[in-house]
Amino acid sequence: MRDRPVEPIVSPVVDRFTQGLLGYAVALVLCLGVVGLFLLITPVGDSEHIPSIDYSIDAANFRHAAPYEVWTPSATPAKWVPTSSRVVREKGAVSWRLGFATAARSHAMLAQSDEKPTGEFANRMANSDKSVGTQTIGGATWERRVREDKDQRSLVLITPDATAVVTGQADWTELTTLAATLHRQPIPTPTPTPS
Repeated sequence: MRDRPVEPIVSPVVDRFTQGLLGYAVALVLCLGVVGLFLLITPVGDSEHIPSIDYSIDAANFRHAAPYEVWTPSATPAKWVPTSSRVVREKGAVSWRLGFATAARSHAMLAQSDEKPTGEFANRMANSDKSVGTQTIGGATWERRVREDKDQRSLVLITPDATAVVTGQADWTELTTLAATLHRQPIPTPTPTPS
C-alpha cells in the first residue's frame, strides 16, 4: 500500500483570506492595527530634557590649577542649564570652557585661558578678530565681536594675566547675563605642609 500525502483540510473562509488581494489587504490592516496599538500605549513625554552637569568640581580644579585669578559664575542664571565643562592644560596654558543652554534654549559658553598671545585665544573662541564696539559689565569693559555667517556673538575681556570670552548663538542680552554673573576668584594660597 502506498502512502499518499495527506492534504491539509483548509476551510474555504480561511482559504479566501490567505490568497490574492484580499489576503494582502487583511495582512496590511492587521499590521497597521498592531503598529497603531503600539503607538497608542507607548508613553510620550511632552517635557524637554536637557542633560545638566555639575561644574563645581571643574571650577575648583581650574581655580587651583590656573596661575591667575579666574572668573567663575556666582550662580547659574534662572532657567539656564549647564551642559558642558572642560579644564585643559596644554602648552603651558590652563583653560576652562563652560557651556550652557540658555533660558531661550540657545547656546552660550564661558571660555578663559592664560594662553599667549592672548589675542589668538580670543580670536579662536570668538571666531572673529573684528571688534564691533564695547560694553561695560560689572565695572569691566568687554569688547563685542560678531561672526555673522555662524550667527555667533562674543564678549571678550583681555587682562594682563588671562582672557575671558563669553560667546555663543545666544543674543546680546543673554551673553550679558552670563558675563554679569562672573566674579574673579583670587589665586588660592598654598596650604603649608607639616614638617
